[in-house]
Amino acid sequence: MNPIVILDSGAGGLTVFDEINRMMPWLPVVYCADNAGFPYGPKPEDEVTERVCHYLSLLNERYSPALVVIACNTASTVALTAARERLDIPVVGVVPAIKTAATLSQNRCIGLLATPGTVNRNYTDNLIHEFASDCSVIKVGSTDLVHIAESSFCGEAISTQKLETILHPFLEADVQPDHIVLGCTHFPLVREELSTVMPDVTWVDSGEAIARRVFSLLGNHINEETATPKHIAHLTGDGEQAQLFTSAIAGRGFHALSVLP
Repeated sequence: MNPIVILDSGAGGLTVFDEINRMMPWLPVVYCADNAGFPYGPKPEDEVTERVCHYLSLLNERYSPALVVIACNTASTVALTAARERLDIPVVGVVPAIKTAATLSQNRCIGLLATPGTVNRNYTDNLIHEFASDCSVIKVGSTDLVHIAESSFCGEAISTQKLETILHPFLEADVQPDHIVLGCTHFPLVREELSTVMPDVTWVDSGEAIARRVFSLLGNHINEETATPKHIAHLTGDGEQAQLFTSAIAGRGFHALSVLP
């Protein structure tokens, strides 16, 4: 069957891949980590849109995928419309799981942990207004945590002190959130370490919801084959970090990895 394409600036999209692979283990995946553009958050929106559309067009031409997942909150909020205009297949984006957190919260205080861009966008404010208007919402933006998560994926140790500093606004709030939205796909990579700092919090991400959306869109493409699918991965840059990424991704069943132009 035709594969699907998952694109992110780095390893964050693998948290979405994990959920899709768990729900549809027969589904072949082409994963693209635009590590040459990592991280997307601080970049101008036009640059992110151009990078996303360039690589999705290239992968669409090469693999004829059934659909595409933009597994990055930043890229989804700024490039989703352009990508859908460029491609003639379904393009799925990532939305911070604010609705889920608000639905589950018992004390009506939730948190949003995301990149500064995601935290400050009107799109996010609209989600809060629509789905969490009866909640107190504490928003924390961190680019450092994106780098920490990416480095951790490649084997680097995580400093608990750095995590405590990032999470300080939650820890010092008069009412601590009982659910915190991981509004960047990188952040579930360090969920265990975050839980060490805030053990009483339920961390919420969009991975499972995205997997359900992919399942529903595939429709007639679904073919539950018993053979292990062939997953392919691409980077957009080389160097030492790329070598570490190659080693780390091999454990998820990716059988090939090359650098895209």
